[in-house]
Amino acid sequence: MAAAEGGLRGEVREYGRIANTPAALARLAGKLGHEGVWLRFCYEAGPCGYGIQRHLSARGHECVVVAPSLIPKRAGDRVKTDRRDAASLARLHRAGELTAVWVPDPGHEAMRDLVRARLDAVHALRRARQQLSGFLLRHGCHYGRPAWTKLHRRWLAGLKFEQAVHHLVLEDYVQAVEAAEARRDRLTAQIAAMLPDWTLAPVVAALQTMRGMALVNAATLIAELGDLSRFANPRQLMAYLGLVPSEHSSGASVRRGGLTKPAPGGEQGAGNGAARRLLIEAAWCYRFPARVSRELLLRQEEQPKRIREIAWKAQVRLCARYRKLARTGKPANVVTAAIARELAGFVWAIARSVPPAAD
Repeated sequence: MAAAEGGLRGEVREYGRIANTPAALARLAGKLGHEGVWLRFCYEAGPCGYGIQRHLSARGHECVVVAPSLIPKRAGDRVKTDRRDAASLARLHRAGELTAVWVPDPGHEAMRDLVRARLDAVHALRRARQQLSGFLLRHGCHYGRPAWTKLHRRWLAGLKFEQAVHHLVLEDYVQAVEAAEARRDRLTAQIAAMLPDWTLAPVVAALQTMRGMALVNAATLIAELGDLSRFANPRQLMAYLGLVPSEHSSGASVRRGGLTKPAPGGEQGAGNGAARRLLIEAAWCYRFPARVSRELLLRQEEQPKRIREIAWKAQVRLCARYRKLARTGKPANVVTAAIARELAGFVWAIARSVPPAAD
């Protein structure tokens, strides 16, 4: 770690390494904060979570968690060490050049951990199904109808192989798929059970009035984004999600590129990947004509008229927008990203119209 004295040209001193324990943090704060010195702490968001921030904030110190992708870096700087990074953070924090991330409360973080665990379970289920499908493909077994149903499971039980060991392999793959399905369903039930006690439960219920936003999608989206009141306008939310086009313009030359999400090659970008993926998936629902299905009507019945009006306005506009962009010949993924960007604006409008529940 490093410490920078106040003032534009104050000294920046290195303090070495300390253990990530409450006792070590208390000793450090006591050592630096003698004689009424005002301390301001910062550290990069990472695997350590928000424990340091909560510990220091509870003792009256200002502490922010910094977004790593938004830390200013000098072009051509090819030397990176912990010592240099700590000194750079100290200087930038003193200058006010760092961007802090939103720190959730422990209850919100618990819900986010739960929805991320379910997402991990979905990925594990997809991987287990792909492994089983690959095994069947290698041995020329083709079902020819929709898979992963009861009829498909009975078909798997009736397969015959020349080698006896292949029956053991098949059964192992089937059990892996069934275990992954049980894990996913178990975590889904836990999300529904925890939702009534969550402070943002009214926002989740209101978002379910929108097309493509059932219980799991709405809960996951709000768990990832948190309190949307911190965004002053929907454009800020769109930029946070990485759903706005990149731009490299100068003078009369205007060049816009792909989305500001992180590039596959590792280039830094903006956005919450899980929330962006959910909006992209929901955007596909708007390729069909606008209508209120029976399931959607049931989700809307207990919501205020204001919320239902926003949801219907979103459906009418986005369905028409999808058809208009598709007629121009734009690729489907480009059209869907454009719809997801506007969908984020309607999500912001609904969330701002619903006050969170009291603690």
